[in-house]
Amino acid sequence: MSTVLYESRDRKAYLTLNRPERLNAIDFAMPGDLAAAVRRANQDPGVHVIVLQGAGRAFCSGYDLKISAEDGQGTQGSGGGDPVWDPIQDYTAMKSFTDDYFSLWRSLKPTIAKVHGFAVAGGSDIALSCDLVVMADDARIGYMPARVWGCPTTAMWVYRLGAERAKRMLLTGDTIDGRQAADWGLVLESVPAGDLDGAVEALADRIAGVPVNQLAMQKLMINQAYDNMGLHGTQILATLFDGITRHSPEGRWFQEFAATHGFHEAVKWRDSGRWIPNGGGPVPDAADLDQEP
Repeated sequence: MSTVLYESRDRKAYLTLNRPERLNAIDFAMPGDLAAAVRRANQDPGVHVIVLQGAGRAFCSGYDLKISAEDGQGTQGSGGGDPVWDPIQDYTAMKSFTDDYFSLWRSLKPTIAKVHGFAVAGGSDIALSCDLVVMADDARIGYMPARVWGCPTTAMWVYRLGAERAKRMLLTGDTIDGRQAADWGLVLESVPAGDLDGAVEALADRIAGVPVNQLAMQKLMINQAYDNMGLHGTQILATLFDGITRHSPEGRWFQEFAATHGFHEAVKWRDSGRWIPNGGGPVPDAADLDQEP
């Protein structure tokens, strides 16, 4: 079954991330499924606008760390993985994922992310690849792997926030709620959770009344300004750095931590602000997990 559901009506295509039992965490199939759904919407002459949403309790909780951190799949040189990290092999895979997310940005038809619950880590990459983002007031967005084991490959934080606020988010790995995200200009709008569906529908309906060719030209013109600022080159650098963060001594320490104690404990340690040893080091034992930061 596809990890992304597709439905169209009233000149709108609805793409739904569909791993609700994992808070729509990203597995190895979801990026390609998402890009395929975007292509389908672009090929449908009856669709004017695309709405991206998440099934269940969240938009997207990021990469599935049960797969990638705890089990080590896709991490070269880890248990069960390739013995030596090949940076170009890693880059090829991650750049493919990034390009799949960015099909939302490159889509000739406008894309709207409807964010409830969480759009964090890789889930923020997906949301921020959309043209417009509407969040529930109580939803959270952020890139926690900036603390260890990640670099946002779409690089959209700086293009949406500017340098200082992008640094505020990526030097801490903190999350912010929908209200603050809208106040900072990271997203278009934040509304009470109960009003989220209605707000997105109203926006999508307003866009859907515009001819497709008009929408495409306005979007291409605006996107070109970002391309002129070097967006693609920044994404290449970010994707290479993402691979390095996952295979640095600190990244390997985090993956070993997840493999030893489970990814929930690894994430809890990382996000609490507890010490992450420079150059790696021994993984804390079970007794250390219960101590206060």
